[in-house]
Amino acid sequence: MTTTTGTITATAGLRDRRPNALREGWLIAGRDLLHWVREPWGLVFGLAFNIMLILLFGFLFGGAIEVPGGGDYIAFLLPGMFALTMLFGLEGTMTAMAEDAKRGITDRFRSLPISSASVALGRAIADLANSALSLGVLMVGGLLIGWRPTTGPAEIALGIVLLLWLRFALLWLGVFLGLSFRGTGATTAVQVLVWPIGFLSTVFVSAETMPGWLGVVATWNPVSATATAARELFGNPTGVTSGWMAENAVLAASVWPLVITLVFLPLTATAYRHLRR
Repeated sequence: MTTTTGTITATAGLRDRRPNALREGWLIAGRDLLHWVREPWGLVFGLAFNIMLILLFGFLFGGAIEVPGGGDYIAFLLPGMFALTMLFGLEGTMTAMAEDAKRGITDRFRSLPISSASVALGRAIADLANSALSLGVLMVGGLLIGWRPTTGPAEIALGIVLLLWLRFALLWLGVFLGLSFRGTGATTAVQVLVWPIGFLSTVFVSAETMPGWLGVVATWNPVSATATAARELFGNPTGVTSGWMAENAVLAASVWPLVITLVFLPLTATAYRHLRR
């Protein structure tokens, strides 16, 4: 009922106007945000799960994990968890797009005289706002358990921007998957994708503690690049003592999301054009 009401409201605001992708995207994003305000449990449980992982690894396993180059494990872990949260948001994006397409809501928007980019843009705006809120809550939680950034405001702001930049890129992957796979196994499929990528990274441990080939794979994971860059910009231990990533983490964290966006944004547009009832 909530979704239907929000859709009717958004539809009323879109009817009988000239196409304007940005304005229409904001209206559709408002519909998605209204749904979260009225049914916040997905956001709440997602945050609770991430907080549980922080507590589990930080306090249960953290005492047995040594960070190469030295430093406190909590300080190492938190920026990695921020990056992992950006990745985990992929599942929510995909599920929401798949549900809208399955229920015919996306088709209803497509029948209106609006820009073809509006629906995906609205989802991107709403999910990015959701991710920014989640990131803020996790950062406050990190401060409460002892995590501290030690650099200046400019570096901290850049670290936050890079985290949200990764989330922005992954949005298009999530929208593409949601438009392409709408069966009952879609959620399972995206979990199979997300979990290996998340854990085969440097979120929880440094790549230098892994076997050689596995360390290489983990180092060049886009999530690892963002995690390492965030650690560096926050002034936390990076767990990287040598190699290209030690000097170029910020560059890697800037380029990887750009590559993902350039690949999946056109694919999303194609999937939307070929969407059928």
